Amino acid sequence: MASTPTQDDRSLLTVIARMTAKPGKEAELRAGLEALIPTTLAEDGNVNYDLHVAEDDPATFFFYENWTSGDKLDAHLAAPHLVDFAGKLDDLLVGGADGLVISRVKRIA
Repeated sequence: MASTPTQDDRSLLTVIARMTAKPGKEAELRAGLEALIPTTLAEDGNVNYDLHVAEDDPATFFFYENWTSGDKLDAHLAAPHLVDFAGKLDDLLVGGADGLVISRVKRIA
């Protein structure tokens, strides 16, 4: 069985972020999301930052992330590379910036 970050550390904060690109913006959104990965992986408190695409909808993307604390996640959300990217969401996402759904969850089983 493959291990996940929360397998050994249930105290991690897991984040699932979901967004859908506007028609014709799929490649631009994907490129923008992929560009966030190297900088985010180097951030203090980041455990993983995995980008996924929906199997049944190539316009819908998910980040599966784990952080050592909510404070570290908050620092990430305020980081310049993320703030800059967030400024582009109105142009890229169905529903604009409100189309980004971020869920903070804790593993219980």
